[in-house]
Amino acid sequence: MSGVREAVQSLPASASVAARGLSAGAAEPAIEQGERRSSGTISKVAWMPRGDLGQAEWLATGRRLGAIGRCSQWWIGDWIRYGASRWGEKYAEAARITGYDVASLRNMAWVASQFDLSLRSDKLTWSHHVLLAPLEPEQKRHWLDRAEEERLSVADLRLELRRRQSRGGAGGGPGRGADAAEHAVVCPKCGHEMRSAAG
Repeated sequence: MSGVREAVQSLPASASVAARGLSAGAAEPAIEQGERRSSGTISKVAWMPRGDLGQAEWLATGRRLGAIGRCSQWWIGDWIRYGASRWGEKYAEAARITGYDVASLRNMAWVASQFDLSLRSDKLTWSHHVLLAPLEPEQKRHWLDRAEEERLSVADLRLELRRRQSRGGAGGGPGRGADAAEHAVVCPKCGHEMRSAAG
């Protein structure tokens, strides 16, 4: 978690503003007083360098932008959960202001609800977590550790889970038989689970 936290804390000024939300129609987010000038300008559809960048500055900006992309589903999932706990279900309103459809928002909130902060790994992708979300906490921890140690891709993790299920081991989670998980396809962007024709 600390790597993500450091990356987010050191976002370029324009990216940190973007992480808090762009105002509608803004070509460039306003830089808050006291924030340092960033190496680039961002809008909803572009990143543009401010002048010539050295390679080190270009790489640092890429790390920060990558952190935003890897973290956004967690942030939105946690944001939705907070709003739902405070004011009840607000998916239609959240869909309108975020641009995500209601099903994607529900999936983000559900996956975020399945992982305590102590279980979330900043070394693995959101899609790794989506695959493991139905498992019990101890199973999640086992597979997260294994995926990190062995540097398993999402596809490799899916295969390992299927192998374990076919041998009768842990891997499906409550209420999910081996057949159900075996024929599930999960969207790597939103986490939506679709059943194949064979399922």
